[in-house]
Amino acid sequence: MARAATTADAFNAVAEPRRREILDALAAGERPVSEIVDLLGLAQPHVSRHLRVLREVGAVVVRDEGRQRVYRLNPQALKPIHDWVSGYQHLWNERFELLDDVLEDLRQEDTQE
Repeated sequence: MARAATTADAFNAVAEPRRREILDALAAGERPVSEIVDLLGLAQPHVSRHLRVLREVGAVVVRDEGRQRVYRLNPQALKPIHDWVSGYQHLWNERFELLDDVLEDLRQEDTQE
């Protein structure tokens, strides 16, 4: 059955590219909203909407620091995505091994010429 079109879980929340950019920015550490706005080059209301979705699914945590709102990543909320993607790791590893074999064959051909 297809996933519902909602932002009620981490999968749907991170499906939006700007939200992934926010998560990437927060992976480096806490940032106030104004810094995220500057990094993304978006209007503050747009960034705030994306942060609200990420907060609702638990992917980010907010705290007040004076007049600023400071956000940080909550990696535990992204664990379901990690667990799902990890199931495909063996496929990637197999393909990389095949690519390594092809590259090694090409290197050997070059040295024989």
